[in-house]
Amino acid sequence: MCYYTYIVQCADGSLYTGWTLDVKKRLIAHNSGAGAKYTRSRRPVKLVWSAAYPSQHEAMHWEAEIKTWSRRKKMDLVQTMGRP
Repeated sequence: MCYYTYIVQCADGSLYTGWTLDVKKRLIAHNSGAGAKYTRSRRPVKLVWSAAYPSQHEAMHWEAEIKTWSRRKKMDLVQTMGRP
């Protein structure tokens, strides 16, 4: 089983970072208003980055880490599409 950390770009240009077991399903949830409270008023969102990890712990670790980063650092990650 893989766990994913992901970044979506909201309609207002802001970035939201989360983790999930199923990126496609989570993106649908965000865009239907059933996702995170932050994204509900900023729809539609589009996936701009994701990475797979072997454990929930790792995915949650990177979610928390990325959330502390500046927008510039997040955009650098998105542009390289690499793993942090």
